[in-house]
Amino acid sequence: MQRTFYKLHGIGNDYIYFDCFDEPLKNPKKLAQKLSDRHCSIGGDGIILVERSEKADGRMRMFNADGSEGKMCGNGIRCVGKLLYDIKGIHKNILTVETRSGVKTLKVVKKRGGKAAEFTVDMGKAILKPEKIPALFSGESVVAHPLIVGGKTYFVTCVSMGNPHCVVFGEDPDGLDLEKSGPMFEHHPAFPERVNTEFVQVLGKNELKMRVWERGSGETWACGTGACAVAVAAALNGYAEKDADILVHLKGGDLVIRYTDKAVSMTGPAELAFVGTVEI
Repeated sequence: MQRTFYKLHGIGNDYIYFDCFDEPLKNPKKLAQKLSDRHCSIGGDGIILVERSEKADGRMRMFNADGSEGKMCGNGIRCVGKLLYDIKGIHKNILTVETRSGVKTLKVVKKRGGKAAEFTVDMGKAILKPEKIPALFSGESVVAHPLIVGGKTYFVTCVSMGNPHCVVFGEDPDGLDLEKSGPMFEHHPAFPERVNTEFVQVLGKNELKMRVWERGSGETWACGTGACAVAVAAALNGYAEKDADILVHLKGGDLVIRYTDKAVSMTGPAELAFVGTVEI
């Protein structure tokens, strides 16, 4: 059976999208593993199913390249918004998307040729309590806390944006061997559900540079929830201001994050790379 797919990306964080409004997709975990292969298949950071929802304009289910199902993807949800607007014809400037982390609200902030090009997403409130991240630390939050990884002590700040993040501030992350250090963080016993890890350089007040190791996918060009977690962590450590635009440079491009006690918002592009068919 052949199925149409849409290859979209948010600043290089690329997924394979399927319109499942009228036709469900079987075995998405195995399909994610197969189709994400960049040498023998379509290639991507995983697959995302766009389904009908009883409580929102659409429902998003994401599966990482290793087949594990994720709760939320910041870059992915912007692309879901684009698919709903451009492909499904839901021409609303305010869209809602159901995720495993709750219903998220997207605002179309830029259009090109009548198509949605850029969104601001209300990512919800940052979660700081370690037991809710989850992370096996005591206290009300984990800020600049020492953690031994691979025999080296790092100072980590932990945040959940619907999925767990461990943020490490240091020198230019371009010089890091993420293939070595990333898996050690991801599978560290302090994180019972594994963890996404961001390595961050502070460039100036409210300006950050990061690389990310995503659980289940490895290094990706961008991570929207990761950029949000980095902005929150920067504010908690005194590197950035609350309720102000924080510019985050990722491998695939830039995102603008705003952090308040009530919510974190993310603004960035969503782009369609190509449309194709694949034998399922």
